Amino acid sequence: MVGNNDRREFLKLVGIITAQAALGGRLSAFSSTIPNFSEEQKVTTMAVAKGASPSKVTIAAIEALGGISKFISRGDVVLLKPNMSWDRRPEQAANTHPEVVAAIVELCLTAGAKKVKVVDNSINDARRCYKRSGIADAARKAGAEVEFPDLRKFREMDLKGEVLHRWPVYRDALESDKLINIPIAKHHNLCRLTMSMKNWIGMVGGRRNRLHQQIHKCIADLSSFFRPTLTVMDASRILVENGPQGGSLKYVKKMDTIIASTDQIAVDSYGATLFGLRGEDIGYIKIGHQRGLGQMELQKVNIIETKA
Repeated sequence: MVGNNDRREFLKLVGIITAQAALGGRLSAFSSTIPNFSEEQKVTTMAVAKGASPSKVTIAAIEALGGISKFISRGDVVLLKPNMSWDRRPEQAANTHPEVVAAIVELCLTAGAKKVKVVDNSINDARRCYKRSGIADAARKAGAEVEFPDLRKFREMDLKGEVLHRWPVYRDALESDKLINIPIAKHHNLCRLTMSMKNWIGMVGGRRNRLHQQIHKCIADLSSFFRPTLTVMDASRILVENGPQGGSLKYVKKMDTIIASTDQIAVDSYGATLFGLRGEDIGYIKIGHQRGLGQMELQKVNIIETKA
């Protein structure tokens, strides 16, 4: 499930949401069972790992946070949400690196996960995106179930956002025990950068072009609803221009970096620095910070640096 909850807690949560909705309170669909950053998570910890091998660096980043068993329990059904939106090769940096996804699949299964699923509601044709990105083959080889998005699995949910209200959400994101967000850091022509917070657009259906009308508030609304167990951002190579889909290798910059944390705001704020920006320069990061979803100010983050 979205957040650190099991299936039983999800059923309890439905009753909580219904009761609180009757009181007219503004409640994220899963926030009642996930600690609010401002209340409990006083100091964010983030791992920044560097090295030439995306898989080894991914493992090193998660180990620096205490290891995968800190996040995944035996018997968990885990949903991984990479960016597989574009019909591009791995070296073009439009999608998450397949080695990053495969490494996380293997770690989850090693921790005792019952099942690991990989899915994204792609922009280009899903079959082409899944194949050409290299993610489908790599994830399956590592032991994951790779599923093309199924229109029948979108369930309309009340997001209780500032601008987003009822919207179709992919059912597996609601029913899985754990959710891991695996974005890539890259330029975006509408909101400057796309990283972990914007990656949630791939977990919803409907007329997604409507999300572009107030894009920063929409992204913050989605990030209020989707509260991942862990965020692992791929910056092994980043797309510095012509995002989000790129094309030419001249737009790609090799960074050999993976960033991991339970705080998606902090991850995106650090990601902004890879482009010479600050978190506050990106509208949705600033809004998320102001809403108490996470820590934008990196001087207040415990950053663990490691190499692989």
